[in-house]
Amino acid sequence: MYAFFQAAHDTTHLSAQQVADTAHAAAADGKMSVSEMFKYLFEHVQDSNHLELPFLDIHLPHWDPIEIAGLTLDLSPTKHVLFLWFGAAVLILLMTLAARANTKNRVPKGWGNVVEVFVKFIRDEIVIPNMGMAGIRYMPYVLTTFFFILLMNLLGLIPYGASATGNISVTAGLAAIAFVMIQVSAIRAQGFGHYLAHLTGGVPVFLWPIMIPIEILGLFTKPFALCIRLFANITGGHLVIVSLFGLIFLFNSWAVGVTTAAFIVAINFLELFVGFLQAYVFTMLTCIFMGLGIQAGHGEHHGEAANEHGH
Repeated sequence: MYAFFQAAHDTTHLSAQQVADTAHAAAADGKMSVSEMFKYLFEHVQDSNHLELPFLDIHLPHWDPIEIAGLTLDLSPTKHVLFLWFGAAVLILLMTLAARANTKNRVPKGWGNVVEVFVKFIRDEIVIPNMGMAGIRYMPYVLTTFFFILLMNLLGLIPYGASATGNISVTAGLAAIAFVMIQVSAIRAQGFGHYLAHLTGGVPVFLWPIMIPIEILGLFTKPFALCIRLFANITGGHLVIVSLFGLIFLFNSWAVGVTTAAFIVAINFLELFVGFLQAYVFTMLTCIFMGLGIQAGHGEHHGEAANEHGH
């Protein structure tokens, strides 16, 4: 998904150890400006072709770009792509273990019980209130979206980890899938004819040239908001942490280092909360947008039924 949305670019990123060594040496010599300091530190937040591990810096393979319909794409794996795959593999493993545990135990317990709590919460507090009972059929997609985003958010909080959701290409891919599901749920509920008629907004024919483009634009603003909201919140938290780290090198003081370290720990706990919150918000808004189309279809069907009953 990331490779599909990312155009080819040829940039070189420093590893975390190189960033730290360079910044520390330059700060000690007094030769690095504030802008240069943060430039080196922000390299760690960006995507790169390096995978940083304890005492090891792995250079990921680079493949020749390909061209599709005049668009050049670089399909080489990067750090964010690697953590995207890793997150998917971990999610499949954890959910498989939970499903097997709940199949064996009539009353969920342990890890299966933890997953069951989230499943019931999403079903009873997100899906049904916003989509009605018709939303139950979309539970697999909704649950996958929630747990996948949550896991990718949390991977960025572990040492040497990275949040793939801090990459706008990843959030754009998730938003594109949400866009498809929003339209599919609306067409299923309304029928294709009513779905197309809904684009006219119910206005007279001479206003269609104005209303139809506005309605089509509205279809794309919803997933665009999902994409930017998730990307900005995850990236913003990491930038705050990196900025606090930069203060340690900038002032080169024990007092500033201890104070900043305390703030960094607090921000990390806040980021833990934000990881859950953003997974919830993305899932909630997706269900709301899907529910609007489903309820519009049910409203039309109920209206037609009422008219037939009146006749």
